Amino acid sequence: MFRHQGKRRTFKNNLRIAIVLSFVAGIVNLAGFLAIHQLTTNVTGHFALFINDILEFEYWKGLAYFLYTVSFLFGSFTSSLLIEWAMKTKKLNIFILPTLLESAILLLVVLFNDLSVLESPNTIACLLLFAMGVQNSFVTKISNAVVRTTHLTGLFTDLGIELSQLFFLKKTTRRSGIVSTIKLRIYIITFFFLGGIFGGFLYMKIQLNVLIIAAVILLTGLIYDDMRHRFLLAKRKYLHKKMV
Repeated sequence: MFRHQGKRRTFKNNLRIAIVLSFVAGIVNLAGFLAIHQLTTNVTGHFALFINDILEFEYWKGLAYFLYTVSFLFGSFTSSLLIEWAMKTKKLNIFILPTLLESAILLLVVLFNDLSVLESPNTIACLLLFAMGVQNSFVTKISNAVVRTTHLTGLFTDLGIELSQLFFLKKTTRRSGIVSTIKLRIYIITFFFLGGIFGGFLYMKIQLNVLIIAAVILLTGLIYDDMRHRFLLAKRKYLHKKMV
């Protein structure tokens, strides 16, 4: 699910990565909100608050929301930079580094919070938004913008459009394509919701340590994908030798 790109990418590849990443984003969203009372997976509301504070001449207050937006942007930029570098060097799966980076940020937030290094809620918000910027960037690139997992506004917009198209599409091939896309969007929304429920419940028990579970899910998905790829390669070699 982390490896195939372009025309080689199937609906199942997109579905698997959508389930994993939307669930993680749901955990981060609820954990961040309960911990610091800020949304930590998207910047739409933060940008509106930034503009509002500027209009009210509360520049220092608005600076925090501006930094939230920049953190998400910088996360997206960093993720794309790592992907482009990996594509040119061709030394490893191009999505390994962004996934490891996101996992590392989530674990650092937990570590620094336990050590009382992160006393400022704004710092926690910036780090989590950076991590979500990383995720949104690499899942957008890997799926050719089919999958978005960190916020739901665009998803609900696309879902509404596609549901309306079902009333007018008569060709089976086009209709089946739209149905598959609708199914994908519903899975993303569902697992974002389930991730939020899961994250919110565990936050009551273990506080921000719930982010460790989010990081473990990411790393498990990466390891599973690599092991599955190695298994399929070994199987192909075995079948090829058997045929020869």
